Amino acid sequence: MKTFLIGKKLLISITLLGLTTMVSAQTTKTNYLGQDLNTVTTAVPFLMIAPDARGGAMGDAGVSSTPDAFSQHWNPAKYAFIDTDMGFSLSYSPWMRKLVSDINLAYVTGYKKLDEMQAISASLLYFSLGDITFTDISGQTIGNYRPNEFALDFAYSRKLSENLSGAISARFIHSNLTQGQDVGSTTTKPGNSVATDVSVYYQKKTTVFNTDALFAWGVNISNIGSKISYTDDNTHKDFIPTNLRIGPSLMFNLDEYNSLTFMADFNKLLVPTPPKLDSIGNIIAGKNPDVSVPQGMIQSFYDAPGGFKEELHEITLSLGAEYWYNKQFALRAGYFYEHPTKGNRKYFTMGAGLKYSKFRLDLSYLVPTEQHNPLENTLRFSMILDFDALKAATKDTPATTGN
Repeated sequence: MKTFLIGKKLLISITLLGLTTMVSAQTTKTNYLGQDLNTVTTAVPFLMIAPDARGGAMGDAGVSSTPDAFSQHWNPAKYAFIDTDMGFSLSYSPWMRKLVSDINLAYVTGYKKLDEMQAISASLLYFSLGDITFTDISGQTIGNYRPNEFALDFAYSRKLSENLSGAISARFIHSNLTQGQDVGSTTTKPGNSVATDVSVYYQKKTTVFNTDALFAWGVNISNIGSKISYTDDNTHKDFIPTNLRIGPSLMFNLDEYNSLTFMADFNKLLVPTPPKLDSIGNIIAGKNPDVSVPQGMIQSFYDAPGGFKEELHEITLSLGAEYWYNKQFALRAGYFYEHPTKGNRKYFTMGAGLKYSKFRLDLSYLVPTEQHNPLENTLRFSMILDFDALKAATKDTPATTGN
């Protein structure tokens, strides 16, 4: 059970949740370089966390990586090109392990090929905030609760040509941060939203530097959905993290046993950027962020107070590399970059993978370079179960009879 301080911090963060955009817009803050800070914030940010160890080991890149069971998060269109009939995966990520022991992110996915052209898939992303002690304004204990958030997804993917596929996903989002407690004079409730993803994946065999290679690129616009509210009056609703992820990859088949892949992901949140306000709250630069979801997506490309230069600063970069030996052992590394005025997350990642017959086990580790990270000094793991191999093993096992 956490201390009074943790419960108090959580209540403060929830109280300010509906004011996040306005506060960040009205207060000009600077970093150690003297640059004005203007981060883009949304509700339910857990949807943007890399849920699996493979992607987490490659700098949070994965929109164009080779298909696997975790493609649901990165790009569901990849399932149409997956080379197994059915698969299941499980991933677990401890969160803020340096401070607490019971906050974690769990992810379960599964897919089924319907035929050579199409596939269906589903996933459950569950974020537990552990045991929290809620207190009132005078510090008296109200109760002990376990806030949580989850997202349930379903996707359909299909090949559109020999090299191109597309997918559409449906998502239900549930965020229960306060367990129905009153925050000040406001009665809270769980926040709910529905969203969709639209994704495309392309892959083609080619030759680069006289070496057989596989070139791929992917695009995924995720979390296109309704705003979310945590109060009954719905006077303030927050955008969910609608996101554009795009990037290429190139895999070199060095010889019969060795392959090496390089990839890059570019991400941009498709939600309004907080404007710059004067002392009485009038917008002096940027656009009004209180708009509809479609308008917010369009506006996100030109509404930054600092113009096009600031829009470019809102793009994060993920670089990843993956080496496989004999399709059984993998080494991975990556780097993530975010501009200092937009969050300043910068970190190196590394990891490994081991594939043995019926399953694959992946591990990842993160090393921050600019600031603390909730996943630093934490070993994350993922597991994929190959049902094709399992069926083959069962079929090859001789039947036994009793005496």
